[in-house]
Order: sequence, then structure tokens, then C-alpha cells
Amino acid sequence: MDTDDLSKESYEGILIEAEKLTYDLTLQFGVLSGDCKNETDYVDRAEKLTREILQAEDWELDDLFWGNPPDREKLNFTLKKIIGNIEKIKKIPIENRHYD
Repeated sequence: MDTDDLSKESYEGILIEAEKLTYDLTLQFGVLSGDCKNETDYVDRAEKLTREILQAEDWELDDLFWGNPPDREKLNFTLKKIIGNIEKIKKIPIENRHYD
């Protein structure tokens, strides 16, 4: 699937929130969509990725962000915000989400 296939709720809650911190984080969530079957699969994988990044060691973050990781405190704040957004998204039935 492509990120263009996501609902506004998922796109804004995950990708736009990531973009507020750094394009490199957005890129991680964007690439993730290519392996997903549908939005539900994407949201589940995005949550897993978010939790993995939260637990990552400094050297892993360095690799993930191509040697230019964001401030850890700002990154954690953004990741926790994304997890909160995902929890809200999951409560919205697919048929009640908004698509372009």
C-alpha cells in the first residue's frame, strides 16, 4: 500500500506528527507502508515500530537516522505522541475514517 491510501486520521496522527520532528522519522513510517496490506496492518506495524524506536540504544538511533539522530528527549516526546494518536485511531472504525 502507499501512504496516499491512509485515512486522514492515520496520515496526520502518524506521518504528520513524525514530520514535526524530522523528515527522517517521517521517512521511516513512509517506507513501512510499502509492506502493508491495508490501513489496519499499517497502524499495527507503525505502533510496533514506534515502540521499537522508543527502546532503541543510541547506536541504533544513529543507524536509523543516518548518523544524525534527533535529540532523544524530543524524539521520545514525539514517539509517545504518535502512540497516543495510534490508540485514538484504533478506536475509530474504518468506515468512520476520512479518505481523500
